[in-house]
Amino acid sequence: MLTKRIIACLDMDGGRVVKGVRFKNLRDAGDPAECATAHARNGADEIVLLDITATSGNRRTLLDAVRGTARSLFVPFTVGGGIRQLEDAAAVFDAGADKIAINSAAVRDPALIGKIAGRFGSQAVVVAIDARKADGSFEVFVAGGRTPTGRDAIQWAREAAACGAGEILLTSMDRDGTQSGFDCGLVRAVAEAVSIPVIASGGAGSARDFIEVFRDGCADAALAASIFHFGIENIAQLKRELHDASVPVRWPC
Repeated sequence: MLTKRIIACLDMDGGRVVKGVRFKNLRDAGDPAECATAHARNGADEIVLLDITATSGNRRTLLDAVRGTARSLFVPFTVGGGIRQLEDAAAVFDAGADKIAINSAAVRDPALIGKIAGRFGSQAVVVAIDARKADGSFEVFVAGGRTPTGRDAIQWAREAAACGAGEILLTSMDRDGTQSGFDCGLVRAVAEAVSIPVIASGGAGSARDFIEVFRDGCADAALAASIFHFGIENIAQLKRELHDASVPVRWPC
């Protein structure tokens, strides 16, 4: 049985890790390299670094921060934010990333997914989807959650997979930073719609939330930020609780 992955997310703004609630009211959470190293040592299976204002600020990813973080890591490292074309992706890989995450640019030009996958492999391409509930369905938002697209999240996940994405990073904007639990219904709907791994994001508050999203949401991995940055949940202890609940995780940890 494949193990479930626990991923620590670093939302970066201006070279610092920040975290808010529903993409707003950001507060400082530390240096990216220091945070990443601490989470990896504590048992995180992967690290995701998202430059959350690169797209809205019309700039490229802060590569110095990527390099500094990559040098400190010994687990897989995904970077997103500001990747608009193949050359941007290549620069991020050159800076030390193992995978890239694309969101706004992929919605604007789905063919970009295939271009990056064709050069670096599908396993290195994560399509990030920020979704908010609207009229009984889930709408895709871009530009760091600022801009609605009118696109259905489940349909977009199917298209992204067909274009060559290796994974879907699915964030519930309604749950982001609330610590009220993952949106298992949304995660399950996307997981059932695609044949590639789905990473659940948005709402983690306790070990029980992770157990539920793995069991009920059919997630392949679960990502969190606030509860790890501010010491609410210890990753090593979280894995022990998952193991005790018969959720397969990388063990021992």
